[in-house]
Amino acid sequence: MKRRLEDARILMYSHDTFGLGHLRRCRTIAHSLVGDYRGLNVLIISGATIAGAFDYRARVDFVTVPSVIKLKDGEYTSMAGHVDLQDTLKMRQAIIRQTAENFQPDIFIVDKEPLGLKGEVEETLQYLKARGTTLVLGMRDVMDAPHLLEAEWKKSNMLQKIDQFYDTVWVYGPPDFYDPLIGLDVPSGVRRKMDFVGFLQRSVPQGTKSEHVPDEDYILVTTGGGGDGADLVRDVVNAYEQDQSLQHKTLIVLGPYMPARERTELVERSNKIACLEVIEFDNRMEELIDGAKAVVAMGGYNTYCEILSFDKPALIIPRTRPREEQLIRAQRASELGLIDMLLPEESADPMLLSAALKRLTHRAPPSQSGEENMRLEGLVHISRIVGDWLDDRESYPPLSIVAE
Repeated sequence: MKRRLEDARILMYSHDTFGLGHLRRCRTIAHSLVGDYRGLNVLIISGATIAGAFDYRARVDFVTVPSVIKLKDGEYTSMAGHVDLQDTLKMRQAIIRQTAENFQPDIFIVDKEPLGLKGEVEETLQYLKARGTTLVLGMRDVMDAPHLLEAEWKKSNMLQKIDQFYDTVWVYGPPDFYDPLIGLDVPSGVRRKMDFVGFLQRSVPQGTKSEHVPDEDYILVTTGGGGDGADLVRDVVNAYEQDQSLQHKTLIVLGPYMPARERTELVERSNKIACLEVIEFDNRMEELIDGAKAVVAMGGYNTYCEILSFDKPALIIPRTRPREEQLIRAQRASELGLIDMLLPEESADPMLLSAALKRLTHRAPPSQSGEENMRLEGLVHISRIVGDWLDDRESYPPLSIVAE
């Protein structure tokens, strides 16, 4: 059963300066909503250079803005080296505003960055708020270490801006896992708007199958976008080189943003080890994770949701700088018995990592730590909330039930 809407519109913003996490999260929510509501259209504004490499369901589309890259030191630069960063930001801001004016959304969902990259969404928020659009800020379960987040947000008076613009704040995790604003002096208005919807469950998409799924049991090693994933892959390759008894089939996904020099080095070394297979990218990561015996990852939000959704034993080796988001998530998940964890300095020891990889194939899946720790109801809750909002629109007739 689906509920029918008449030309309801949701606009989503995904700044995408490093990796694929923001776009993949927006796409997951969009696909879930159009699956639940006929007549609903979703448009995603994305800064990802490979936004077009993914498949989109009917009534989900995307608009790209000029790409900006976040460097390892936390600074930004234009993807087009000959274009000044400020000029790129002006173009992005203009495209975002023009898209909002043309699309006229009922709901605007902003992923993670309350005012967008360098404040590029603030003007659009002002415009949409004045015309009565429902404004939603979506937060990961973990944003960053409190002292880092506070230092970043204080410069822009961010918490007050959230209170000023947004009607609600969705936290994409359960309240007993982690509070993304812990340690900050949060205005009472923002606290009242926070809704912990739960983790976003993933499923294997319908359609053509991935050609990269091995025919035998395999460990999957994934770095997400790959821009900062070379150390993880290098550690895995080192472990296989140093311990000849490590023979389990392993599929390594480098990620599309891994620098070319590091990619070439790791491919050359991996090709000398029979049980290692390396690919650059697959737009059906859900299928690769679903088919895996176990997963080794850095523990970004999307990969963590996929580990829970497909109930896979996992070893998380988190990034610890410039953000501590992955570290905090991995520590909390390890405390709950959901995953195993190694710090990067531990992973750099080939024999220590080899031992962890051998244990991983015999590890119990996350569900055995207790179903109460999974909490994968985020998409269901979001769908219910959106349906209630769209029901209340005065300019549209009530929702009706129609058969599939």
